Amino acid sequence: MVKSFETMSVVENVMVGAFARTASAREAREKARGVLEFTGLGARENAMAQELTPPEKRRLEVARALATEPKLLLLDEAMTGLTPAEARQGVELVRSIRERGVTVVMVEHVMEIVMPLVDRAIVLDLGRVIAEGKPADIVRDESVITAYLGERHRARDA
Repeated sequence: MVKSFETMSVVENVMVGAFARTASAREAREKARGVLEFTGLGARENAMAQELTPPEKRRLEVARALATEPKLLLLDEAMTGLTPAEARQGVELVRSIRERGVTVVMVEHVMEIVMPLVDRAIVLDLGRVIAEGKPADIVRDESVITAYLGERHRARDA
């Protein structure tokens, strides 16, 4: 579930994260603005969080997390419910985050989104690891095909 401070502006929401690294309101606002530009929300900085669309709220959460200057970012089903175009934007954002040197750990059920992004995947089925390795190997694993991809995928690869 997306959680933002609904009665605060977008920039103030991201400043909350920036305050993890500075006590200065000016520095926090500068950091927040930079992160908002990076995440594609720069034009919305003065909007109230409650005015954002669901995909924009997801970007806002990522922006707030990035404002803390993490070395590792955990994304829990960040792409769920997005349209294909919104998901592509999300993929590009994750790639950009990785290019900045941040390790990204994703929990995601939409394998078509995740696989082009990851160096290594661990696939769970009912809480049990059923496959682990490179994406190219994972998508050919019989247990993964059975649990997630289905016969249609098997027919394409055969």
